[in-house]
Amino acid sequence: MIEPKDAKAFPAEGTAVIIGVSGGIGAALRAHLESHSDKLRVIGLSRRGEPSLDVTDEDSIRGAAERVEREADDLRLVIDATGFLHDDRFSPEKSWSQLDPAHMARAFAVNAAGPALLMKHFLPLLPRQGKSVFATLSARVGSIGDNRLGGWYSYRASKAALNQFVRAAAIELHRRSKEGICVALHPGTVDTRLSAPFGKAGLDVRAPDVAAAELLDVIAGLDADANGGFFDYRGETVPW
Repeated sequence: MIEPKDAKAFPAEGTAVIIGVSGGIGAALRAHLESHSDKLRVIGLSRRGEPSLDVTDEDSIRGAAERVEREADDLRLVIDATGFLHDDRFSPEKSWSQLDPAHMARAFAVNAAGPALLMKHFLPLLPRQGKSVFATLSARVGSIGDNRLGGWYSYRASKAALNQFVRAAAIELHRRSKEGICVALHPGTVDTRLSAPFGKAGLDVRAPDVAAAELLDVIAGLDADANGGFFDYRGETVPW
């Protein structure tokens, strides 16, 4: 378990990049960081922003990373808050009979390939010395060991693939930066468009600003030993 620390402790200065600020958690992460330090520059990226970043378009990822490299000093934190669970066309599968190639392709493009390309272009921008963090939002349902209910095939499998990307990238990151950290984080159930149709009575649904503060608290408590790990919003390890 990661022992939480004051979220103001990291990063106190330098630059932080939040990807997916058009979503509820991403917007809350950006707002929280902007409010706690006048020495920290916060850059928010999304499909609707300038530059536009679409995780399904590598050219847009490359362009955004190049702009960050040109304009930002001392990049210490990158958080990927993107993700896909449902839209007007696709909803989580309840049975294997609902498996659909287009649905699977969409889930893997946004939840696995997209974040992997973010790692490709943003991990090299992290400094070689001192603590730096790349965190991507995974999900407990992506845990193979924790899967006891079945269903949600595309979302589960794409998040499991994301976890493997994190693990592999973390090993490579350690070779160039001994204090660099690449992790997957489970934010819990948050009151956003992504989770809204799936709320249940008694489920612990938290506001985006609460979830953002919890995630940043966990990030503040990370050290090099956490590199390549999968943690929830309380700092507890999630099984692979």
